[in-house]
Amino acid sequence: MSQLFTPIKLGNLTLENRIAIAPMCQYSAERGRATAWHRIHLGNLALSGAGLLILEAAAVEPDGRITPQDLGIWDDDTEQALGEVLKDIRKYSPMPLGIQLGHAGRKASTDVPWRGGGFLTPEQGGWQTSAPSALPFHSHDGEPLALTKARIEEIKQAFIDSAIRADRLGLDLIEVHAAHGYLLHQFLSPLANQRDDEYGGSLENRMRLTLEVFREVRRVFPADKPVGVRISATDWVEGGWDIEQSIALSQALEKEGCAYIHVSSGGLAPEQRISVGPNYQVPFSAAVKKAVSIPVIAVGLITEPEQAEAVLVEQEADMIALARGVLYDPRWPWHAAAKLGAKVQAPDQYLRCEPHDVKGLFNK
Repeated sequence: MSQLFTPIKLGNLTLENRIAIAPMCQYSAERGRATAWHRIHLGNLALSGAGLLILEAAAVEPDGRITPQDLGIWDDDTEQALGEVLKDIRKYSPMPLGIQLGHAGRKASTDVPWRGGGFLTPEQGGWQTSAPSALPFHSHDGEPLALTKARIEEIKQAFIDSAIRADRLGLDLIEVHAAHGYLLHQFLSPLANQRDDEYGGSLENRMRLTLEVFREVRRVFPADKPVGVRISATDWVEGGWDIEQSIALSQALEKEGCAYIHVSSGGLAPEQRISVGPNYQVPFSAAVKKAVSIPVIAVGLITEPEQAEAVLVEQEADMIALARGVLYDPRWPWHAAAKLGAKVQAPDQYLRCEPHDVKGLFNK
C-alpha cells in the first residue's frame, strides 16, 4: 500500500492521507476580510482529495499583515467574512481545514508580489512596522520600531484572540507561523534579533516568544484540536538560524504539546543563498524527524507522486505538503493516487470523470 495514502493522526485529528495543502497567501482580502476569491480558490482546493487544507497566513492584527490585501482574523468583521466562505466550502467538502496564524513584523507593509512586493510607506498605503530590533529587512525599507515588552504582550494577546476566533469558526487545526522571516522567525534568528533583554541573546531567550505564543494558542484552542508550528530550518546565511537550533526548538515545542512540525526554510535575510532543486528542504525535515517523535511535514519542490512516496518510505518525513505544485495542478492528489494504485476522495458531482484505465480510483 502507498505510504502517501495511509491515514495519519495529528494530535487527535485523523487525516485520510498524508498530503497537506500548505498555506499560500493570496493577497486578495479587503481590509482583512475574505472575499469571493477565497471562496473560489479554497473551494477548488477543498475538492482536491488532499488529507488537509491549511488556509493562508491570517494576520492576528492589522499591523501584522504582509500587504494591505492580506487575510486577517483580528475582529468580528474578518471572522464573519471568513466564516461565510468556510460555510460554503463545508457544504460540499469534508476535508479537514486548518488556518495559519501569523504576524509579519518587519516584513509587513509591502505591495503585492505581482506589483513587485516593495516596501510601502504610509503615504503609499503602508504603515509603521515593528520587529525585535530596529533592523529593516532591506536597507531601503522603512526602519521598524523595536517592540517594547508592552507591545509584545499585545501581540501575544492578538494570537490568543485569533485562536479563539479560529475555534469559533470550527476550524480543525491551527498552525503557528514561525517561518519565512516573519515576526516569530525574526525573534528566533540572531540576524534579526539583537535585543539585550529576556527575548534576545541566548538561544533560550530567542526561542522564548515562539514558545510563549505556542503555549497560549495551545491553552485556548480545544485540546482535541491540533496546534502545529511551521519553521524555517535555516536562514541560509552564515551566523543565522540553522538546523541545530531548529532541532532544539522542535524538541522544546514537542514538550509543550505541539502536534507537528512543518519544515520549510529561508525568508529571513536578503543575503540568503539557497540551492534550489527537487527535495532541497527534505534533509531538514529528515533531521528534525530523527530528533522528535511527533509528525514532521516536508515541503519544497516535491512535485512527483513517486518522489513524495519515497520521502515517506525513507522516513524523511511523515507528511508531504504541496504549495505552488497544487496551484498548478489542483487535482495532484487524484493523479498521485492513480499512479500509486491508491484511492482518493472526490465529490459525487465528479465521480463520472474517473478514467477508464484506473477504475476504482475514487472512494464512494
